[in-house]
Amino acid sequence: MNKRQNQKLTVQEITQVGLAAALISIMAQISIPMPAGVPMTLQTFAVPLVGIILGSRKGTIAALVYVLLGAVGLPVFSGFTGGIGIVLGVTGGFIVSFPIMAWMAGIGQEKGGYVRLYAGLILGAVINYLIGMAWFVVAAKSTWATAFTACVLPFIPTTIIKIVLAGILGKKMREVMIRAGALAA
Repeated sequence: MNKRQNQKLTVQEITQVGLAAALISIMAQISIPMPAGVPMTLQTFAVPLVGIILGSRKGTIAALVYVLLGAVGLPVFSGFTGGIGIVLGVTGGFIVSFPIMAWMAGIGQEKGGYVRLYAGLILGAVINYLIGMAWFVVAAKSTWATAFTACVLPFIPTTIIKIVLAGILGKKMREVMIRAGALAA
């Protein structure tokens, strides 16, 4: 662990984390209902985007703040919902894995290059799917085949699009923010 990871967040960093959590909350409201009850939202675009822009540490904290805000009842989840019931419900695994997803995207960005960035984005999406499916199996008392069919299969094409766009936009936005002095390199 390096020195910076042991330090407290600055006021500027706390503001960045708060704005990133707000961005995830806003993007969560852009949602398309799906037949099995797991909606397609832009949360899974916003979470890795935040990880890329802010890096693994602040991106993870922002995603964790988002999850905690929703868990205590603020209406930040899809459809302006919130509460522990949502976290414990069929989509809870996807939600609780968001900090891991942001961390993986941030790690990929920090390692440098598009290959490592996309490896982090893909691994984060796979982890999100695995935790989400496992949670779905338990919460819905279903089979793994049903979980895969309901929670993964219909989302693979849009996940690929989200990963490509998050990588391109996240790197560009990070570069712009660093040049503007809004983000440390």
